[in-house]
Amino acid sequence: MLTSNNILTFLSFILFTGFVAFYTWYRLKSAKLDSSKGYFLGGRSLTGIVIAGSMLLTNISTEHLIGMNGSSYVNGFVIISWEVTSAIALVVAAIYFVPMYLKMGLSTIPEFLEKRFDGATRSLISFFLIVSFVVTLLPIVLYTGAIGIENLFEISQIFNLEKNQALWFTIIIIGGIGSIYAIFGGLKAVAISDTINGYGLFIGGLLIPILALFSIGDGNIITGLTKVYEFAPEKFNVAGDRDSVMPFEVLFTGLIINQLYFWAMNQTIIQRAMGAKNLKEAQKGLLITGIFKILIPIIIIFPGVICYYYFQETYYDPSLQDTVYPRLVKKILPSWLLGFFAAVTIGAVLSTFNSVLNSAATLFSLDIFKKYIRKNASDKLLVFAGKTTSCILAVIAIIVAPFIAYAPEGLFQLLQQLNGIFFIPIGSILIAGFFMKYVSATAAKVTFFFGLLFYITMSWIYTSHGIHFIHVWGIEFVLNVIVMHIVSYFYPRTNTFVIEDVKYVDMKPWRFTKGMSIILCVATILIYIFLSDFN
Repeated sequence: MLTSNNILTFLSFILFTGFVAFYTWYRLKSAKLDSSKGYFLGGRSLTGIVIAGSMLLTNISTEHLIGMNGSSYVNGFVIISWEVTSAIALVVAAIYFVPMYLKMGLSTIPEFLEKRFDGATRSLISFFLIVSFVVTLLPIVLYTGAIGIENLFEISQIFNLEKNQALWFTIIIIGGIGSIYAIFGGLKAVAISDTINGYGLFIGGLLIPILALFSIGDGNIITGLTKVYEFAPEKFNVAGDRDSVMPFEVLFTGLIINQLYFWAMNQTIIQRAMGAKNLKEAQKGLLITGIFKILIPIIIIFPGVICYYYFQETYYDPSLQDTVYPRLVKKILPSWLLGFFAAVTIGAVLSTFNSVLNSAATLFSLDIFKKYIRKNASDKLLVFAGKTTSCILAVIAIIVAPFIAYAPEGLFQLLQQLNGIFFIPIGSILIAGFFMKYVSATAAKVTFFFGLLFYITMSWIYTSHGIHFIHVWGIEFVLNVIVMHIVSYFYPRTNTFVIEDVKYVDMKPWRFTKGMSIILCVATILIYIFLSDFN
């Protein structure tokens, strides 16, 4: 049943969502979306601010707002490693990887694999990347989004539905809207809407801890922060014990490989930098994203610790911990702001969802369709193939999403474990492609399947080994390198690879790249110096 509060909530929700849609449409009126560069790479016209906003929103979704805050509610600040170490990976991407991508004029990461190894390696990785999107990321993004909206809006009560019915309804709506952005607007529509939603997320996300601390401190934010810290000082420790959800040691093993892959080689993320108008804007976008990754724990981790102050261990059960952040939002925000925040939350879901769809469409059209199905395909046909792919993947994700159950460690932890199935083997091959000149195409393909089997075995078959899954990533990477050495010895490399400048964009670097890179690295180190307790 609709109340006056519900009406205010819906009104603010519709106003913000409508503004994003109208602004995106207005900016796209003159865009050429019938060419492959226009549709898949935004016409290579993206600026640093747009790249940063889109990268951040592609990364941050409800599995962060809900999942990470749910995890920090239980585990505290130890999970900050997922965020702040991203800044260092972004520095490496800005200085080393992206200049090479733009110099080669790449449209997809697997395109590099063809230049370095062979066409079969390119198609193999593209296929499994698409599989990884529909099996892991898309369903979890939709599912966590539905949970957030249900807890904020109480869809089931308003429309007199059962919880499961409300979940299906919300997933279909979110999936449908996200598909429209990705299918009809291409990368530019995704990037523009992401930027606006990014500002909304940052403002709305900051309101939660600020208003909470204001309330706890009886009008004084510093007093509120002091009360929260004194109530549970152990929650502020960023150095996890060996038996914690995020041991400190993982920073030096598998986490390095994961972060480097995610921010420098992941098609969904790095496609924004590939669409930059020049190297300067690409580097600017990456390093501004690094600044946001240093600050974003205030939004996606700290509120979880505030939840512990309010609720103590009431929702420690794994099936409940991912509900604490929506509970805090409803407790803190007035009705007229609740709709705005719900719109921001859906915007975060849409951002990741439509970004992944666009990347999947790019991979299928350019790496599979054009290579094997229609080699002489026109730009219009490639765009049509991409849109069709997006439709199919969206429907599959919508069907799969409601069947995702809560994981023992929470939804965010589940997503990271599932990502490891594909991220580490692909990352190993890409790193070898850049830094190990003697590794052959045969070695790359053998290593990919070895890595898949090893990780699946260690994570879901031989589960009594007691090794943290991030350490398993590090072990797998070392074994992958060894396998590539051995196979390359028996099946040596037959082709030569030289990076050629295709002169698609201006390669003059951003003049603040070095200074910003130093600042981000120092800031990351200082966080661990001042917030670590190794006792």
